[in-house]
Amino acid sequence: MPTSTDAAYEAAVRELFARQPNRMIPDLDRITALCDLLGHPEQAYPAIHVTGTNGKTTTVAMISALLGSLGLSAGSYTSPHLQDVRERIRVAGEPVDRDVMAAGLDYLVPFLEHVDADHPEPVTFFEVLTALAFSHFADAPVDVGIFEVGMGGRWDATNVVSAPVAVLTDISLDHPELGSVVETVAAEKAGIVKPGATVVSAAQPDPAMEVVATAARKADGRLVVAGRDFGVLDRQTAVGGQVLTLQGVTAEVSDVFVPLHGLHQAANAAYALAAVEGFFGFAGGIDPDVIREGFAAVRAPGRLEVIRAEDTAPVILDGAHNAAGARALATALATEFAFRHRVFVLGILADKDLEAMVAALLPVAHHIVVTRAPSERGAPADRLAKIVSAAGHSVEEAGDVAEALELATGLAGDTDAVVVTGSLYTVGAARTALGFEPA
Repeated sequence: MPTSTDAAYEAAVRELFARQPNRMIPDLDRITALCDLLGHPEQAYPAIHVTGTNGKTTTVAMISALLGSLGLSAGSYTSPHLQDVRERIRVAGEPVDRDVMAAGLDYLVPFLEHVDADHPEPVTFFEVLTALAFSHFADAPVDVGIFEVGMGGRWDATNVVSAPVAVLTDISLDHPELGSVVETVAAEKAGIVKPGATVVSAAQPDPAMEVVATAARKADGRLVVAGRDFGVLDRQTAVGGQVLTLQGVTAEVSDVFVPLHGLHQAANAAYALAAVEGFFGFAGGIDPDVIREGFAAVRAPGRLEVIRAEDTAPVILDGAHNAAGARALATALATEFAFRHRVFVLGILADKDLEAMVAALLPVAHHIVVTRAPSERGAPADRLAKIVSAAGHSVEEAGDVAEALELATGLAGDTDAVVVTGSLYTVGAARTALGFEPA
């Protein structure tokens, strides 16, 4: 039976979502004004700032777990969520409590009204959540805040933090708003680099790498690059994940079990380790056992997450939402899983490169069930079906994710797998349909 507390939470969340559509307005005016009114909670703790095209959420989770194993209380802010908006704001890996979130949103109301009145555009959904994360982490309090950029970097609401460590995972084309060439996208993402920061970067394409290096140099920061200063020395698949030998900036550590699948997750682990080393100023090595403990505790729902149940084929959930992510998923499926056939449930947002994503997945798909991703931005199922069919592949349409899952499960045998992908919205709906609570 719903309680008054439940009603307060639901009302607060409705008000929050009323500030959608979730769009990026290219300025920091509203979030800056909001932080001024709130007394700058984002300055109450040091921060690590993470951007890139893919791997941001998992890298944040890994950094948080590593800091936790070192005895620090880490607040992490990520986006989007899979099932519950509270997933975005966590302390020590646990999502913000419903009552605390409702109270926090209620506290923000007069400040939001003031900023709304002073600006031509109202405070956005993402800006409200960002301000809430800043305040929640200050109140907790946390020892460090880890912030994932929502989109881009330069104009993202999280970019009011002055982080001593900036992490740039792989950079490729994704959101059209960020640019049509990789160096333009890189310039937006490198906008998070602050004066004197340590910059931890993936080995970017040459045009993007030049932009990142220039940003680090202009900021008088230190740039460390995967493959040059740190990286993955060895990787072996294991039951439930993989075992890595990582070369950190300061030391090598072997026998690191990461309970996640895929070469891309090994790369994320290397970024996370370098970020934590940079946070401590590369002063001495971190106890290898502490590193192992941190990585072993990492959880990343919806990222090559394998769900097994009796009498049905396993379901693999992966939030690959662009061509690079789809290629990483296809590689992992081909090299790390021994299923006979793979039946895909595919729902993608309309602003993505649908043809490129489908092309990346077709070599590892035996049958595809398409549906609309549960978002107003979802590509219509018939549009996806035409793309798959034009490639000469078998395809069916479903009205929603739950129906698509039912169709796919019915087609998959005992030695097959159902793979749900294309969008985190699609994956979140699948977790709900499968009866899983928010993680």
